[in-house]
Amino acid sequence: MMRYEEENEKLKDKSACAGVRADLKMCLLESDCCKIHKKTPRECLRLNDGTVPSQCQVLRNTFFECKRSLLDNRQRFRGHKGY
Repeated sequence: MMRYEEENEKLKDKSACAGVRADLKMCLLESDCCKIHKKTPRECLRLNDGTVPSQCQVLRNTFFECKRSLLDNRQRFRGHKGY
């Protein structure tokens, strides 16, 4: 699985789901939808025409679960998903 943060790279965004968001963005930018069809990552997620790899769909779901856990009071003691 590809990771956005390399050895010396750090994200400016320090929010709870920033790492998953960056991984999703990089996955989408490397997909055929963005490279060949010249669409934005947002358009590629909305189309769902098969040009986005399943790995990106898994990252999208992980990002959604991470954002949802921020709103769930039960997660306060368990920690955020996606860390």
